[in-house]
Amino acid sequence: MNRLLALVFVYALVAPAWAASAELDPAKLRLASANAVVWDTAAQRPIYAKAADEVTPIASLTKLMTAIVVLEAAQSPDEMLEIETNDFDFLKGSRSRLRMGVTLSRSEMLRLALMSSENRAASSLARHYPGGTPACIAAMNAKARALGMTRTHYSDATGLSAANVSTANDLAKLVQVAAEYPLIREFSTTPAHYVELQPTGRLLGFNNSNALVKNLAWDIQLQKTGYIREAGRCLVMLTNIGSRPLVIVLLDSSGKLTRLGDAQRVKHWVETGEAMALPSGSPPRYQGTFTPRQRAAKSSYKGMSSTRVAAYVESLKRVKYTQSAH
Repeated sequence: MNRLLALVFVYALVAPAWAASAELDPAKLRLASANAVVWDTAAQRPIYAKAADEVTPIASLTKLMTAIVVLEAAQSPDEMLEIETNDFDFLKGSRSRLRMGVTLSRSEMLRLALMSSENRAASSLARHYPGGTPACIAAMNAKARALGMTRTHYSDATGLSAANVSTANDLAKLVQVAAEYPLIREFSTTPAHYVELQPTGRLLGFNNSNALVKNLAWDIQLQKTGYIREAGRCLVMLTNIGSRPLVIVLLDSSGKLTRLGDAQRVKHWVETGEAMALPSGSPPRYQGTFTPRQRAAKSSYKGMSSTRVAAYVESLKRVKYTQSAH
């Protein structure tokens, strides 16, 4: 009798979560992002996927892997790193508030790279990695292989290169591993932070690139945003929704708010089982790097090595695209 009561009690605990998972209909979830996965970390399976094995540029989502290998190198977090010319973005011409000659601790550089997606901070971290930037990138690719991220390749530590490619499913693995590092969880979800720039002592404030970390309706354990033209707007998060730990990966979203809107649609679907409508009147666009014709050809990635994928994507950077109505 006691054993039966114990079984009933255990069932009462797990049944609601099982029922919620069983009742979710992926067909009801409509997302604007071109590639997406919602991964149940407890069950270790996807509860929603959209082109989740399609290889695509990932922009600053790269910085999660940069952070992992930097932390695994176990260098002093208090060592002061200086911004140099080599940290400037001569590829995209992106701006930075970290000027030439500014020095910050390795810990502060890591925080800014994760919370504000500071490219010069990420570049400086890679430059000061044992063996320099080439060794850092090699470590990133080695870690990807070790994690079974078979369709992932890194060419730089910032994500500015369109040759940094991955898939939604590979990134779901990366997010779960990154979440094992307390500093990555803390730094990536810091809403705002002030740093004291050396040698001037000037205080400079930075905000998180993901507005959802300031939204009390969300319980975000880890997050990272990304954007370059070839990748579109990207977002990954580890978040608790209805007491369920989920990884949300959203890639190649159009518009500044689409990835946040898709995140809200995922949240609403998990909580209610119902769909939120996609916004009407969205402007015609091509998806990220690829025109419709080239996007259809992306199926050729299947079986292709990550190095060949990266070389192909890199070649696309030299092509100018026009908008398409498809």
